Amino acid sequence: MTNKQAFLEAQNYIPGGVDSPVRAFGSVGSDPVIIEHGEAEFLYDIEGNKYIDYVLSWGPLIFGHCDKDIENAVISAAKKGLSFGAPCLLETKLAKLVLSKFPWLSQIRFVSSGTEATMSAIRLGRGYSGKNGIIKFEGCYHGHSDSLLVKAGSGATTFGYSSSLGVPEDIVKNTHLAIYNDLNSVEECFKSGDIGVIIVEPIAGNMGLVPAKQEFLDGLRKLCDKFGAVLIFDEVMSGFRASSTGSYEFNGIEADIVTFGKVIGGGMPCAAYAGKAEIMKLISPLGGVYQAGTLSGNPVAMAAGLASLNKIYSTLNLYDELSKKAKFIIDILKTSADGAGIPLQVDMRGSMWGYFFNENPVSNYADALKSDTKMFARFHGEMLKRGIYLAPSQFETGFVCTTLSQNSLELTANAIKESFKAL
Repeated sequence: MTNKQAFLEAQNYIPGGVDSPVRAFGSVGSDPVIIEHGEAEFLYDIEGNKYIDYVLSWGPLIFGHCDKDIENAVISAAKKGLSFGAPCLLETKLAKLVLSKFPWLSQIRFVSSGTEATMSAIRLGRGYSGKNGIIKFEGCYHGHSDSLLVKAGSGATTFGYSSSLGVPEDIVKNTHLAIYNDLNSVEECFKSGDIGVIIVEPIAGNMGLVPAKQEFLDGLRKLCDKFGAVLIFDEVMSGFRASSTGSYEFNGIEADIVTFGKVIGGGMPCAAYAGKAEIMKLISPLGGVYQAGTLSGNPVAMAAGLASLNKIYSTLNLYDELSKKAKFIIDILKTSADGAGIPLQVDMRGSMWGYFFNENPVSNYADALKSDTKMFARFHGEMLKRGIYLAPSQFETGFVCTTLSQNSLELTANAIKESFKAL
């Protein structure tokens, strides 16, 4: 069966043929490749084609596909049972491991997805502050819960939706939109007098890679302190990806609640939210903020997370080496684009990297939307033909993994140079 045939069959049974919209390759004008298996930095489709993977399951696979340590931990845990719906020691072990890097965060609650983590964190923040209003930023994506699907990034941007059908106005009336990296727009929102929560990606990865400016994040912290609001850092993507402390290594700011995901599950469905003691004690069964989940703290996911974080902590110079690989890629992208006379903006944070076909630097959602998405689609197609698997959207982030070899980097560099010549 070819990729095209498999995709056509999937569309008969799955809406759009995919279980997450960006996977449909709609914004790059082609059909998706259907993956058969992965190994190290490579993906193999059902036609036997091999690709160097820079999506890496959208971030979790910091050690590449089929890492033996994580794989063995999953197999061992699965042999004892796939799910208990009851406490297990692995939960406490992973909790201690995550919190060991974040001394200002006292406790953590595990869930199964980033959407659950951010949704629960906001409910908790509202419960603590006693105010209904939340501030989110145009282009930041925090999962698909109702109150956050307002000018969201990720797939919502790729498909041109400012929000979503099925989200009642009564739900989003308490969501205040501000401009990323623009403190004045945040101060305007606080004039409503009902802001209890700010949620932000300190390293935005869902409108493309757009790191927050230091003065912007400092300002958010001060405004929350001044008005009694809870500051939530959404680090579902950047946590343990940008560094062992996520964005903290770059900005030094202690958010009241931090959400995690992706890397902490090592490729399994796992996410979490962690907070200061006085906030976390409000969660049921201790307090009146309710949140529950049958698969929360699933033993197989906990085992994968433990293996992932233990390997992160024990690997010397991990993030330095990953940063070198990311820099190699963005440098080649920039020099190749310049040589072809094509405007391109590049940036990176640790093992996260991004690029925009844009004449000007990108610091917010409006800037990102000025990018040449048609040029991006052409570039994506050229790279895919050359065996390089990139995120099929201008508004996503690229990743590198430890198994990415120098040979694969050189093959990528050649593909970049050839693709820009073709453009």
